[in-house]
Amino acid sequence: MHAMATQSSQETISKFDKYVVSNYRRYPVCIVQGEGSYVWDAEGRRYLDLFPGWGCNVLGHSPPAVVRALQEQAEKLIHVPNSWYTEAQGEFAEMLCTRSFGKAFFCNSGAEANEAAIKIARAAKAGAGRYRIISFENGFHGRTFGALTATAQPKYHEGFHPLLPGFRYAPYNNLDAVKQLIDQETAAIMLEPVQGEGGVNIASTEFLQGLRALCDAEGILLIFDEVQSGSGRTGEWFGYQHSGVEPDIMSLAKGLAAGVAAGAVICRDEVAACLKPGMHGSTFGGNPLAMAAGIATLRTIEEEGLLDNAKEMGEKFRERFEQIAEELPIVQEIRIRGMMIGMELKISAMPAVAKCMERGVLINATHDTVIRLLPPLNITPEQVDEGCDVLLEVLREMAQQVS
Repeated sequence: MHAMATQSSQETISKFDKYVVSNYRRYPVCIVQGEGSYVWDAEGRRYLDLFPGWGCNVLGHSPPAVVRALQEQAEKLIHVPNSWYTEAQGEFAEMLCTRSFGKAFFCNSGAEANEAAIKIARAAKAGAGRYRIISFENGFHGRTFGALTATAQPKYHEGFHPLLPGFRYAPYNNLDAVKQLIDQETAAIMLEPVQGEGGVNIASTEFLQGLRALCDAEGILLIFDEVQSGSGRTGEWFGYQHSGVEPDIMSLAKGLAAGVAAGAVICRDEVAACLKPGMHGSTFGGNPLAMAAGIATLRTIEEEGLLDNAKEMGEKFRERFEQIAEELPIVQEIRIRGMMIGMELKISAMPAVAKCMERGVLINATHDTVIRLLPPLNITPEQVDEGCDVLLEVLREMAQQVS
């Protein structure tokens, strides 16, 4: 048993079976410690984690600067309600907005950020009688009712009807289809610049430029869900910066505070002005611990040159993946933007998760056929090779089984 563990994995699993709601599919492993790109289970086995925290751990596990910031902040303030001013919240807002635009509202998660974005868009257009929002097939925006309805994947809607009225769905990267859905009640268009859960699908620059022009012409707000693609994940601070197309509203979470629960919505000033006191709030949003962690996260990314590293390691993954594709005909397509990495297979990708885990590498499979990696921004070339060597071994095995 690893030195940090107080009980075996099976003992923890038994406790979960008795006391924890079983709404998650969990692997039969209890993780007890992490450092950088590695984690250890209760039995002391080490894993290379290429999907740390479902993308939340942009600096890997327990990054020293974030740990120190949390320790120092906890000695001063842990929680203060938003009826007061705190230094950390103002500083973090400044850091985010000077790297993007507008003003910030803080919450705790991506779903909360998207709920706020939806409310802000409707509030901004309420005087014009506009409330409809167009979102996109294969998108994912969260599991609360507004965010769930914005998620145009029927499998997530099952058992929760009736959903929130006012949403329409268009095919991704199809500007003509969007035009057909716009009417006098359309308030906003909402999308991920890179669809994560939907399979690492990347919006074309032409599509985003077309949406911006369409929104400007029709008086519609453009919302970018950057819950996954923000915080340096793509090699820029925010995914929209690859295209130069700035949204009116942007939602953030996941890697915002390197694994500490934090979410935010960034709005252009005139849009932010539509949210008056009492219209929306978040008890723990902008709490001192999360803000201190967020400040340390952004500083670390900047000081260690991790935006450039994300781009460079993304290209290294691309090179290795292209070599795999040349060897194995089961590879359909490779889609990479920085540390958002997808390999679509012609067969189900799901078996690869367990097979890689058996070999000490943690990955994800999404949309059935897509191997998805969200490595930390500070991953090393050696770790990229370590993970790709295992993935190649696993995919060779899977290819042989279908040949």
